[in-house]
Amino acid sequence: MTGGHETAAGREATAGYEADAPQEATAPPESAARPGSHPRHGLDEVIHAPVRFSIVATLAAAEKAEFAFVRDTVEVSDSVLSRQAATLEKAGYVAVTKGYVGKRPRTWLSLTPYGREVFTAHCRALRAIAGDPDQPRNDPDPTRNDPDR
Repeated sequence: MTGGHETAAGREATAGYEADAPQEATAPPESAARPGSHPRHGLDEVIHAPVRFSIVATLAAAEKAEFAFVRDTVEVSDSVLSRQAATLEKAGYVAVTKGYVGKRPRTWLSLTPYGREVFTAHCRALRAIAGDPDQPRNDPDPTRNDPDR
């Protein structure tokens, strides 16, 4: 199979492969990790960037936030926040609303329901990877890093 297209030769080469292999040899041991089972696969590439993560975390704490508040909280320039907010908006994670307070133009940012869901899943994946930093990890070989070993 090349370039995502299956050919007749590819089908013939793999035909019967699974049926011919003994089940015991192909089944992974109970302790083996399955492809895609590591929590890192739950990380979202858009949110993972530090500035975007900080923006989304700030927005997760409120229904909406004024642009200047997010800019000052995340400690970035107007142009950086504008670019990153546009990326998050394009991904469907953030809604950008423009309006006025008196005669002054204002911009508000808010997480969309989808953005909140993705952020929650991303944080869950981070916690699964890091575990509880206050608890020692269960290392199957505690002498691995022992200098006296």
